Amino acid sequence: MAKVSIYLNFQGKTEEAFNFYKSVFKTEFSAPIMKMGDMPAPEGMPPLSDEDKNKVMHVALPTLNGVEIMGTDNLESMGHHTKIGNNTTISLEPDTREETERLFQSLSEGATDLAPLAEQFWGALWGCCLDKYGIRWMFNFPLKK
Repeated sequence: MAKVSIYLNFQGKTEEAFNFYKSVFKTEFSAPIMKMGDMPAPEGMPPLSDEDKNKVMHVALPTLNGVEIMGTDNLESMGHHTKIGNNTTISLEPDTREETERLFQSLSEGATDLAPLAEQFWGALWGCCLDKYGIRWMFNFPLKK
């Protein structure tokens, strides 16, 4: 079933913020918090510092009526800086690969800050763009094995 989530970016405060939101909504994380050190190092990238390895790569928390908030820490060591405009993203998880590709193609027309759709280590087709109106969209289609 297709779903929409809201993705929040923080500068090293994701775990703190999500523990606060957990207490507010009185829900549990959808899965254990994934840290940056849990992911395989991308080829050609310098190793992460111990501090960066402990930052949050992904967390998800149900809120109201099936809407989930997700979050990550931006890494200053990689030139990422959180500011209004890049701190919130609408995350789409369509039902089909075709719909994922259609939505990505349509919303990325005239877009900047583009991460093309590509298969990722977590088993999904993923991409992201900042549309021509300044809204960030993320696309995540789980691949069947």
